[in-house]
Parts: sequence; structure tokens; C-alpha cells
Amino acid sequence: MGANRMLGIAIEKVSALIERVEAFDAGLEETDEADDAGSERRFDRLDDFDDDIEPEDDPAHRELVEFIDTLNLDEQIELVALAWLGRGTFDRTEWEEALREARDGHTNHTGDYLVGIPLLGTYLEEGLSQLDLRYH
Repeated sequence: MGANRMLGIAIEKVSALIERVEAFDAGLEETDEADDAGSERRFDRLDDFDDDIEPEDDPAHRELVEFIDTLNLDEQIELVALAWLGRGTFDRTEWEEALREARDGHTNHTGDYLVGIPLLGTYLEEGLSQLDLRYH
């Protein structure tokens, strides 16, 4: 794969997703001052949210999932492969293999899958970097 390989998804869409994911992550890291015990509570994707709030009920989570789910099939597959590349599941020489596996494993729950990956924004940025592309 050459360094000039073009993605099948516009860099602007990936950039918009990274920005939304970063904003979402920042919101999850805020502390909850209204905790009955008076202690701070930190939310992250590795834990369940507050017992009363399921992730799919969170408007920010829903917006991210919907953004991804409105992308066409090829764009969704590229995002999954890009996230895998960024987290080291595949390296840049295995890009075509990552795309094949993402296509073979595709479901109608790509948005939920991707939003559930901790550090998604970081992985997408790193994936772009591995392909010699820039996030902006």
C-alpha cells in the first residue's frame, strides 16, 4: 500500500467524528457533583454510566451512533478498519486485510460498536497517521 492511498471516506467526515468523539469523551469525564455520598463520580466507557442512564439513552451517545449509522456501508467499513489500524490490531501493510475483515464482520450495529471503543478518537487519528493522512 502506498503512502498516497486515499480513503473511501472523506477526511472531513473522519475529522468531524473525531471532534464529536472527543467532545463526548470529555462529557463522560466530568464529575457528578450531585452524588448522594458527596463524593465525585467519574464516568468512562469501561464502566456503566449512572445506573439510571443507559448509554443508548444519552443524547450525546445517540448522536454519535446516528452519525456513524447514516454513513454508507463502505464508509462504515473504512472507519472500523481505521480504528483497528490505530489501535494496532493491524499495521499499515495489512490495510486491505483490515478492510476485508471489517467488511466480513459488518453488522447493522457499527455505530454502537465504534462508540463503545474506548479511545476511539485517538485510534482514528492514529489510523489516519498510519496512512500518512492528516486529521484536521
